[in-house]
Amino acid sequence: MNTIFDSTKNVKTELGKQSYIASDEISTIVYLAYKLGKPLLTEGPAGVGKTELAKAIACATGRELIRLQCYEGLDESKALYEWEYSKQLLYTQLLRDKLNDTLGKADSLAEAADKLAGEEDVFFSDRFLLQRPLLKAILSERPTVLLIDEIDRADAEFEAFLLEVLSDFQVSVPELGTLTARHKPFVILTSNNTRELSEALKRRCLYLFIDYPTLQEELAVVRLKVPDLNPKLAQQAVDFVQRLRKADMRKSPSISETLDWANALVALNAQNLDKRTLEETLSVLLKHEADLQKAKRQLSSPSSRQKPEDFSRFSGN
Repeated sequence: MNTIFDSTKNVKTELGKQSYIASDEISTIVYLAYKLGKPLLTEGPAGVGKTELAKAIACATGRELIRLQCYEGLDESKALYEWEYSKQLLYTQLLRDKLNDTLGKADSLAEAADKLAGEEDVFFSDRFLLQRPLLKAILSERPTVLLIDEIDRADAEFEAFLLEVLSDFQVSVPELGTLTARHKPFVILTSNNTRELSEALKRRCLYLFIDYPTLQEELAVVRLKVPDLNPKLAQQAVDFVQRLRKADMRKSPSISETLDWANALVALNAQNLDKRTLEETLSVLLKHEADLQKAKRQLSSPSSRQKPEDFSRFSGN
């Protein structure tokens, strides 16, 4: 049975059932996007849970999640539809005798061409239409959640094309005519802020910025997702990550990397976040050599008290 988001409290509760801890702001904006039928644009650093939010919404509402992963060079054919020409060719070969018979009855080349044109509906029909994510969401028999992931990676030209689809939720296929959405999908777009999105796109969406969580929020996520990590170590680990994000690092650890690290600590049966454990597992958190070396130098510094709580020096304070 599909869940209907009928209040912000209900949204928070239902997302919580999917192991997604939503703040009051997230719950409110998701509820409004759902109620108003507006696309939801979520921006923020990579790894803060934007894609997970879409997955949680799909599970909570009982809708199929259809995902369009954006990338540089993405065009309409990859996002909307393509004709399966190889399948059309195969059918042509299988029906060759039938076609020869039909065309053989023509008295002229013009008549043969007219007869062939009359058979186009056979070869340009749904059976040969390869639905890509956008068209699949439009033609779905059931309500869906359409996730347009990392829209900032796509070109501005594709973003302009997307505006038309999001405005009317219909597409024109020359061979088939205009195809209109049977059920308006719940659209969620994500962006990691690698480029500025157009004002036109932002006007059509409700906006939600998801930042790194507070210490208490992240601790709650770790306890929920990695229940086998002892509470004291969980507190130490999250405090360490929070301080690390304030440092001048090339890439701050995301929530997903915090969870990977927490699972690694469980796998190693770690009991305390000592200097050796930190040095041996830092690469789970930091994915750039310069960041790793900087962290290790600080941990090895004679002036260091070698406590994870003292990591605030990374921020230059």
